[in-house]
Amino acid sequence: MGLAQYAIVPVQDEWGVLHDGDVKSRYATKEAAFESAVAAASLALREGHEVHVSVPGREAGETALGS
Repeated sequence: MGLAQYAIVPVQDEWGVLHDGDVKSRYATKEAAFESAVAAASLALREGHEVHVSVPGREAGETALGS
């Protein structure tokens, strides 16, 4: 099977999930984007894919949830 990669990325003042070179949705918090990515990753895992999920650490002045 293939590799499914999901990366949580900043998109202006929001967060997105980068997958297959595209960010399809925006989320108010890093946590919300992560939850969406994990749901998609779970489906990919069930289909037999290797799965990678990455989330950047907190930047100075940012809350733990990325808001």
